[in-house]
Amino acid sequence: MDLSLGASAFEQHPFRARILGELHARPTRPLEAPTRILHFAFLIDSARVEADRAAVTNLCVERGLTGPDAQTRQFRVELQGAALVWERHGEFVTHSWEFASPDAEAPFSPSPDALMRTIRMLPQPGPLLVAADLHMLAGDRDPARIAALFGPLQAAVSEANAGRALIASDFAPDTFGFVRIFVGNRSMPPMSAGRLAQRLLEIETYRTLALMGLPEAQNLAPSIRRIEHELPRLLDAMTQATGVEQNRALLDALTGLASELEVGAAASLYRFGATRAYDELVRARLDAITETRLADYPSWNGFLTKRLQPAMRTCRNTEERQADLSRKLARAAQLLRTRVDTEVEAQNSDLLRQMGERVQLQLRLQQTVEGLSIAAITYYIASVAHHVLDGAKEAGVPVEPSKDTAILIPFIAAFVAWTVWRIRRKHKGD
Repeated sequence: MDLSLGASAFEQHPFRARILGELHARPTRPLEAPTRILHFAFLIDSARVEADRAAVTNLCVERGLTGPDAQTRQFRVELQGAALVWERHGEFVTHSWEFASPDAEAPFSPSPDALMRTIRMLPQPGPLLVAADLHMLAGDRDPARIAALFGPLQAAVSEANAGRALIASDFAPDTFGFVRIFVGNRSMPPMSAGRLAQRLLEIETYRTLALMGLPEAQNLAPSIRRIEHELPRLLDAMTQATGVEQNRALLDALTGLASELEVGAAASLYRFGATRAYDELVRARLDAITETRLADYPSWNGFLTKRLQPAMRTCRNTEERQADLSRKLARAAQLLRTRVDTEVEAQNSDLLRQMGERVQLQLRLQQTVEGLSIAAITYYIASVAHHVLDGAKEAGVPVEPSKDTAILIPFIAAFVAWTVWRIRRKHKGD
């Protein structure tokens, strides 16, 4: 087949394959009832995800199979008695172990500890956050008997997939640490059953990840509350502060509060953003299961909305309080900076005025000194001239020392003044 006539003949954008493959990165796989799925989600960083992928690859190679490559987002491998579905996400990886149980009739039988030997073939890649035990059985089930499986806690029981399935869970860990999810497959084909199981596990995974923002919000609450109480006190002090030093002290206090707030906001930025994203995913998955509420039982949508949304509102409220405080602190700091700058400019103006007065005083002193200097130099030169004339008279020169000296004084004074003026002019030029 000649590919030169197809789209492959064109130069490909480097992201084209990745973009097209994104729609098929996590395909839905058919699921036959009865099936048991033990689903785990581990929080990891980029280094641990590569180590986890290498562990999955080693598990496959030991059995003569091919493992996932570096670009794989989802990988499924059939093992003896089980199948592993490995998925890589942004901040976590999931291990979903599927066990076929053709003879199972009792929900959640056998107990999870009987299946852990197979699961332990893979090392734990990071801290465990999600552990779900999904059991899908064929046939119709009595909602009351299914609800009784979950003990004293009220279970959410409803119909899904346009009434073709019964789903139930109490969203609480059992004695083995698993959140149990029951699915009764009334009439779903394998592909629909696989899609429903995938969405139910995603609801459990994403709602747990969404709630990770709540501890962050609770940790930030004391700091935000203290800043909210401290800010009005500083604003009141601003109205009474006078002088540069007091205003600078207030500005330092405001800057310290702003720095503390921004540190918390920067640290929680990713977590709160992820919380919003995971909450939206939970809502989308709840809409996708086309749930129908049963009488006397809460639906999954109602159960999760009632318990999840208060936590989401707490996270949103914390973000809004951070943003509001940040704006108020910025405005207060700007007002204080303006006041400090104005007072500093006023001080500088006073200093310049005082310096001008000093310059004028120095100029007057300089002029006085110059006048005295002219008089002193004139007197000195006149005295020298008088002595010269006295000597000339004693030598027989016909002069009158006192009279001639008096005649020379105006010319001497004019010459000295002209010389001083020339010197001052030269200094100004330099």
